Amino acid sequence: MHAVILAGGKGIRLRPYTTRLPKPLVPIGDEFSILDIVLSQLAHCGFDRVTLAIGHLGELVRSYVGDGRRWGLDIGYHQQGSALGTMGPVLELLDQLPEEFLVMNGDVLTDISYLDLLHRHRESGAPLTVATYQRQVQVDFGVLSTEDGVVVDFVEKPKLDYRVSMGVYGLSRRTLLPYTPGLPFGFDELVLDLLARHTPPHEYAFSGYWLDIGRPDDYDRANAEFDLIKESLLKGARCASW
Repeated sequence: MHAVILAGGKGIRLRPYTTRLPKPLVPIGDEFSILDIVLSQLAHCGFDRVTLAIGHLGELVRSYVGDGRRWGLDIGYHQQGSALGTMGPVLELLDQLPEEFLVMNGDVLTDISYLDLLHRHRESGAPLTVATYQRQVQVDFGVLSTEDGVVVDFVEKPKLDYRVSMGVYGLSRRTLLPYTPGLPFGFDELVLDLLARHTPPHEYAFSGYWLDIGRPDDYDRANAEFDLIKESLLKGARCASW
């Protein structure tokens, strides 16, 4: 089984932590980086091959991870020459990938079963399977509904519920064959095009632990609660740092 980890972003929202470290290598707790945890989870789930799509400070990722033998993985690299979006790097890798494979962001902390997600994707025959999570967003304003210049409803600082993408996907090679490698191509563009073609993605709804380490507040939260979630994240995993 093959996983592609997107680890080429500049991590601008997470500065200053990412000024000298790529986001997947920022430390979580006293023992691990995000990438440590993800690679250990993938190895435990039965994945044997991983491709790291690297860019910003990619030489540090390559130096730290090496060939992957510490995790029992065969790890290769794809160096991005420019920012290509979420799916752009994957397009350049298609000839190296099996028919179904996993794609994920390199800054995700979750106890999702990557194996089960990929198995469900294979069984469904869907062009794309998106892991989703229920998030509640607090609106910090009073929200008005108006009609013809008249206020017809008012809610003070409502909380809105959304299902959001977790940054983890089951994907099929045939889905990406129509698109041109070398051009920027985002996850949003892929989803909108699949909807326009009447070949909608499938959902893998998840309700366990998930945190996208995208902002300093998220990173601080992950470190603050790591002792409580470590067992869940690393249950049974062959962790290179242990």
